Formats: sequence, structure tokens, C-alpha cells
Amino acid sequence: MFLNSYASYKYTRVVLMRPLYEMKLIQIEITNACVLRCANCTRFVGHHRKPFFMDVETFTNALDSLEGFPGHIGIMGGEPTLHPQLPWTTGLHKWEQYKPILSETFDKERIAYNDHSQPDGVHQPLLVAAEDVIKDKKLMWELIDNCWVQMRWSASITPKGAFFCEVAAAADHLFDGPGGYPVEKGWWKKTPKEFADQVQRYCPKCSAAIPIPSYSDKAKHDLVSKSNFERLKRVMSPKYFAGNATLYDKEITVKDLENEKLATKQNYRTFVAHGPEDYPEYLRRKKANSGSTAAATAPSGA
Repeated sequence: MFLNSYASYKYTRVVLMRPLYEMKLIQIEITNACVLRCANCTRFVGHHRKPFFMDVETFTNALDSLEGFPGHIGIMGGEPTLHPQLPWTTGLHKWEQYKPILSETFDKERIAYNDHSQPDGVHQPLLVAAEDVIKDKKLMWELIDNCWVQMRWSASITPKGAFFCEVAAAADHLFDGPGGYPVEKGWWKKTPKEFADQVQRYCPKCSAAIPIPSYSDKAKHDLVSKSNFERLKRVMSPKYFAGNATLYDKEITVKDLENEKLATKQNYRTFVAHGPEDYPEYLRRKKANSGSTAAATAPSGA
């Protein structure tokens, strides 16, 4: 966490959010369709009645708007290869079939492959509204001002506009929000003061900034706080009506935040994969490391 000591906590409202032009990456979200239904998905897959697919004109405009951006530009989903229009997709999730053109189009080191088959993969719940579980609003804003997602992840462009945060973009789509900033050249030059309206709108209803435990992405249920329960009901979330949402109503205080077990897990995976071939190597290393650890800690005579 970024607060040095919760025990001596004093509200100062020191905003550590990055200007968008300092981000290493901005994502263009071409779809939120996916073949999976992971628990606590960062794009809220499973809660949408109908996914979106960005049209080519919007995609081209998104690229044009990032002219001069000093960082990288990413293409994100959902599952991007489900998109039926872009050149490297045919609406089918067939990695091996389209790997050659993907490799030709993108540098291998820039391809982040994640089919969520990693057995110990986790997600942090994002539908626990900070304003529901933190009564001390000064503490809530201290956490939001220092949110790890804004520090480490990306701004985002969706068919609804440009957003300072990719999670905020996903929430806007799910909950029928007003949309983002106009996708025009230079929008990415915004400072924290200039995107404060989006922070006010989305962050109190999100739990990215709250140090609550992460859970297996193989779980069946999303953790959701009371107000977001009602919001999911209003938007007719299929996952909600299937009973795959569990109420989280624990109040979080400064004392709770001193508990290391509540520390936010900022890395959902313990390795980087650029294709499915990287998974067996990860599992091999994991097994070898587990074996060596077991041997080192085994009692004498075992």
C-alpha cells in the first residue's frame, strides 16, 4: 500500500494519480465478448446482456487520437480475437490458426496471452463499492487517490469514449454510464485535475483501491456490495439473476487495513505468457520449485 502507516493515519489528500501522458500504455478495447466467465472479471464479463464490438471507423479514430502519445498502444478485450471485422480475427477463438498473423502484426513480447488456465490465477473483486464499505470518507478518498490500478494499468478507449482508467471504462459500459471523453487528438494529455470528474463518478463505486483479498478466478461467484447489487439488478445482469453474485457487506476501517491478510494483490499472475506454449514451462518451474522447497523443509528422516 502507499500509506506508510495506517496506525498513524491522517488525511492529507495527496493525489498520486498519474497524468495520462505518463502511462506506459493506453488500451483500445475492441470488444468485451469472451469465451470465459471468470469470477470477478475486470471487464465484468457475464454481467452484460449483449457484448459490444467496436466498429472499424471507431477503431481508426481511436488510433488517430493517440498520435504523439509517447507510450505503447494496446488492443484489449474481452477476447480480442472474437471480433469479426479486424484483419487478424474471424469471430473465432482459434489461437493456433491465427498465431502467424498475430506474430507478424505484433511484437511477441507485447502479446499478453491469458486463457485463465493457470490453476492459481486470482482476481480482486471490483464490484465492492468503496462508498458502501468505508464509512470514513477521508480514508476512502486517500485510498482512491493512491489506487494501484491507476498507477500500474491503463487509460482506455471504448465505443463510448475515452477513460482515465480501464476499469472505469468497463463500469461505464456495464451500468449504462454517460460515456467517456470525446476521442479526439490530445485527449491523453489530461492531468489528474482534468479527469477528476471521472474519478468522482466511478471510483467510489469500485473496489480496486480497497485492499481486500483476491479470490480464485475459477470461483463461481462475484463479490458485490449492496449498492452494486441493486445496480446489477437494474441492468438485468445475467450473472446476477443466475445467482452468481455474493453480497460483501463487511465495513473496512483503518484497523482492518493494518491486517496484512487484506493486502491488495497487484499481480493476478505470477508469470508472463506470450502464447499457450508458455504455460507448460510455467507449470514445470512451479512443480520444480515446489519440490525443492518441500525437500528443503522436510524433517529429518522423512
